[in-house]
Amino acid sequence: MFCDAYDIGPIRPPSEANSLLVRVNRNCPWNRCEFCHVYKGTRFEKKSVEEIKGDIDRAAAFYGKEAKNIRTCFLQDANAVLMKTPALIEAIGYIREKFQSIERITAYGRAQTLARKSLAELTQLREAGLNRLHLGMESGSARILEHIDKGTKPEEIITAGRRVREAGMSLSLYYMPGLGGRDLWEENAVESANVCNAVDPDFIRLRTLRVIPGTPLGEKLNKGLFTPLTDIESVVEIRLFIEKLEGITSRVVSDHLLNLLGGIEGELPGEKEKMLSIADRLLSLPEEEKAIFQVGSRLGWMRNPEDLGDVFGRERAIAALEEIRAEIKSRGGDMTVEDFIREAMSGII
Repeated sequence: MFCDAYDIGPIRPPSEANSLLVRVNRNCPWNRCEFCHVYKGTRFEKKSVEEIKGDIDRAAAFYGKEAKNIRTCFLQDANAVLMKTPALIEAIGYIREKFQSIERITAYGRAQTLARKSLAELTQLREAGLNRLHLGMESGSARILEHIDKGTKPEEIITAGRRVREAGMSLSLYYMPGLGGRDLWEENAVESANVCNAVDPDFIRLRTLRVIPGTPLGEKLNKGLFTPLTDIESVVEIRLFIEKLEGITSRVVSDHLLNLLGGIEGELPGEKEKMLSIADRLLSLPEEEKAIFQVGSRLGWMRNPEDLGDVFGRERAIAALEEIRAEIKSRGGDMTVEDFIREAMSGII
């Protein structure tokens, strides 16, 4: 897409919401992950250093005096580190020249690409100013990674993650609860935790699966070849995942609105029991209380089970739940509240 000033891509991590966006390539070079629809129907395009510098110039002109207040930058699109290392270093240097207040530069990195980069190259990128990489593990299960056509293996994720850490960069590793569906949810939790334990990333970011219509995974759902977890079942999976995290000092972060429990966050190992207790409190609630919390969470009024005690938020959630049930009744059929919420959230990425 294009803003009024310069070329920017369609997505960035939630933690980069306030970052300067600089597009060093367009779209995704793999573009086959079955759960993702962001780049479907597009062609991957490399950008030259000169083209990138032109965008940086236009961005600097666009922000004007406000440029001095920008502290972080995110390099787009899906796999910025695919760019040849000397060229990427040159682009990073130009960003720091034009936005001298920048303190952190981050990017998405594909495991296969990072596993091919040498430690020396990654160290050079860190020294140039690339401070953090976001790596979409999604799952640590070899079977699930194959099922969703991720194009990588757990061993490559471990190699890539360790090398990024060894180079002195901060690493965010993404885990997708629900990606194994009802058949492989335990494997998804346990094997993903195993990979995290082997890497010890700075951040483990939860990003619960939502099957999007029109994706290959959506087609599998329509054909009965994939059964998604309910919101509550996803919490069961997340609880098992956290339980299996051992011997690491990562911070678990629930920073995406697809996660039902926004309050499951904490430093390992010290806050592990706190995170487990949050999941346990929700799972121990009566079914109607779970439904009230589910609606309240999805509408942004609740993050933890304790929020059910807030009278104002609780009343709004109950009223919304009643409206949902009335809408379901008016449609006829056998739709559930879970089905209604899944339909309403199907376009969120």
